[in-house]
Amino acid sequence: MLAASPYNQVRTYNQDLDGNVEATISVARLRKRFGATTALDGMSFTVRPGHVTGFVGPNGAGKSTTMRVILGLDSPDDGTALVCGRPYASLPEPMRLLGSLLDAAALQPSRSARNHLLWLAHSQGLPASRVDAVLEEAGLQDVARRKAGGFSLGMRQRLGLAAAMLGDPQALMLDEPFNGLDPEGIAWMRGFLRSLAGQGRAVLVSSHLMSELQDTADHLVVVGRGRVVADTSVADLLAAASGDRVMLRTVRPAEAAAALARAGGSVAGADGDGDGGALIVTGLAAGDVVGALSRDGVPFSEVSGHRATLEQAYLELTRDQVDYRAQTAGEVPA
Repeated sequence: MLAASPYNQVRTYNQDLDGNVEATISVARLRKRFGATTALDGMSFTVRPGHVTGFVGPNGAGKSTTMRVILGLDSPDDGTALVCGRPYASLPEPMRLLGSLLDAAALQPSRSARNHLLWLAHSQGLPASRVDAVLEEAGLQDVARRKAGGFSLGMRQRLGLAAAMLGDPQALMLDEPFNGLDPEGIAWMRGFLRSLAGQGRAVLVSSHLMSELQDTADHLVVVGRGRVVADTSVADLLAAASGDRVMLRTVRPAEAAAALARAGGSVAGADGDGDGGALIVTGLAAGDVVGALSRDGVPFSEVSGHRATLEQAYLELTRDQVDYRAQTAGEVPA
């Protein structure tokens, strides 16, 4: 009878370890200062199995510091960061529980892609078969023997993701995985991340690309100035941001605004050029908007419930959390 492979033994260990632990990644009351700067100010959230959780916030909000604390690369001044209920540094074979990609450039450029992964696999006691498997998963099998130093940023992202998948981990933590990917690569990454969550893994994705997270994430943790601003499902966040607003298109915006005001509503966002641009109506349901415009003979081409984008919801949430804001066009400095 053949002995079980070390890899299969570890998979059993993973399942036993996970047992009754609901949150695969959890941080609680994390605090961290660098000199006079407060990087983390009570950061707390969980990343649960079966979900892609977006981790978003302005530059300097504490995302990178949080991820470094989770991996044991930085020590918190207070609070805990646990993977499957234990500190990452205490895990005997951590890559089998949490795969991570923080810096796609963190590789030896003179090594081939395959040798880079073989070196990582050897450090974790993983078989060479895993290297070939993740190269294929990441779509790099045809360039496996090319030197990684000649890879584009998008190819390095794929190589970094392959490295994160080496241990077939229960959880993944990825920092800006969409950077450098072409449209085909972005579509592939979206599908791949969702498939990982569909297998029951916990996936934490830090990104500034709200449009990609809107199509990928189930849950969102929004942070600002070292603390959590919102911890909610993407669907609930979009519903709250959309509110009871109605989108209206008309070639006579001034007349529409007057008619809707008489009916108890208000209009914002008029283009002012009378070309049928979008207006946002508040205080009236869509049916009431149609009725008010029809009574006053104001033509319109569209009346529909307003649907906020994830970017709009994010900007509204983090409006007061941005430390560095660029001057907008036409704005005169004070």
